[in-house]
Amino acid sequence: MPHRRSLLAGAAGLLAAPALAQGDAARTLRMVPQADVTVLDPLATTSYAVRNHAHLCWDTLYGLDTGFRPQPQLAEGHVVEDDGRRWTFTLRQGPRFHDGEPIRAADAVASIRRWMARDTHGQTLAARLEEIHALDDRRFELRLRRPFGVMLDALGKSSSYPCFVMPERFAALPATTPLTEIVGSGPYRFVAEERRAGAQVVYRRHDGYVPTPVGAPGVTAGPKIAGFERLEWRIIPDAATAAAALQAGEVDWWERITPDLRPLLARRRDVVIDRIETLGTVAMLRPNHLHPPFDDPAVRRAVLPALAQADFMAVLFGDNRDNWRDGVGCFPPGSTLASDEGMAVLTSPRDIGRARAALAATGKAGARVVMLHPADQQTNSALTMVADDLLKKIGFAPEDATSDWGTMLQRRARKDPPAQGGWNAVVVLFGAEDLLNPGGHPLLRANGGDAWFGWPSSPALEALRDTWLEEPDPAAQERTGRRIQAQFFADLPYWPLGLYQVDSAYRRGLRVERRGLALPLNVRRDA
Repeated sequence: MPHRRSLLAGAAGLLAAPALAQGDAARTLRMVPQADVTVLDPLATTSYAVRNHAHLCWDTLYGLDTGFRPQPQLAEGHVVEDDGRRWTFTLRQGPRFHDGEPIRAADAVASIRRWMARDTHGQTLAARLEEIHALDDRRFELRLRRPFGVMLDALGKSSSYPCFVMPERFAALPATTPLTEIVGSGPYRFVAEERRAGAQVVYRRHDGYVPTPVGAPGVTAGPKIAGFERLEWRIIPDAATAAAALQAGEVDWWERITPDLRPLLARRRDVVIDRIETLGTVAMLRPNHLHPPFDDPAVRRAVLPALAQADFMAVLFGDNRDNWRDGVGCFPPGSTLASDEGMAVLTSPRDIGRARAALAATGKAGARVVMLHPADQQTNSALTMVADDLLKKIGFAPEDATSDWGTMLQRRARKDPPAQGGWNAVVVLFGAEDLLNPGGHPLLRANGGDAWFGWPSSPALEALRDTWLEEPDPAAQERTGRRIQAQFFADLPYWPLGLYQVDSAYRRGLRVERRGLALPLNVRRDA
């Protein structure tokens, strides 16, 4: 590590990209995103790089403010009638797609239909939906069989998966058919001809975008301002090279700095370290429930006595607990549904011997475990190696399927047996905002083949999720949340590994106004 850091000062001179000239600086923002944009369609993956790309290109009906409350975005407002079973939405006047066509209610209806097939909230809405149709060019209506009180939270969610509004001709495609062309509704337009896989993604300001006139910039709420004519995402997987580029002024912003380089960058007077993502990131190890050995809940539970969340967090941040927390259940610490229910399985003294005996009792000791390992993602890679070591100590035979990030995402979607190109386990990172409640929590959904990658099946968890959605008040929701966590530790759709904080770094003089997500919107440069 010291040798790696000693190279940083000189590494910048090896980079191909020149520092920004004064004229370019006023027009262009250069940013290192957390990963490459491997696909264009935001419903094809939960990759946060793809999500952020989509927030530049498309807009949503509602956005989230800094309190994660839904606020109007493309929608002007809504009316709820018939005891919550009829919702009428009105689009605001002015917004147009990147091809100049006005955004119509028919576009919103088609976009909601496509989104419902993929999203956890959307699937629940679809099960309660009687009819959705456009009333005219600006109004559309949803009629429900049963009330869906989290409607605005669903339509306004910022992540995994947001309900982006697309032209009807694109939204009419099945969610299983990825988009290959972007005609957006957002503040930036994607420049397809300058896309270089693994190297560069380029956007230009959409001058026809009309920001919402209400609210303050929040997570995805308030006016969305494209402050630069041109936005370049420079794909730099190597952290040392990214840090060197930032120090040399060859890029303006590194979205997610790695923990080991934070102290170095913090000493630079020309660099600002900023915690834009306020709720933290939860690390999880997701088993594949379709194939042995983790199709057996007893095998999944055998891991618990030996799992020390602190071991996973310390590999990223050492002993500095300002940046991480253990004692994490199925809801993020500090959230309204977090509780101590069943947590003794993670917080009691760790015992490798007890885990080995529990695994031996299942008859699966020595079982091969194919671990997806994206070596170009430092955090994922480090956590994968800790998971390998843990599983080996318990008595499994872990085998890394090492690849780049894009290849890992493709393999993760395969349901084939591991010997035929599938997999057994993968480290997963989600922003805590995606995991606050069972309505939207992707990895807590246990509806088999329709669940998030790993495809767990638990009728008990699904029934408790439905109960939570029907609860009349926060106190009742908290009680059901405790029951959900108890069932979670019985079924174990995944193993929680801890929560950590993520920081951005950017050149001093850059003004980053938006909080909650590190989106290059409402960003400007000092004169």
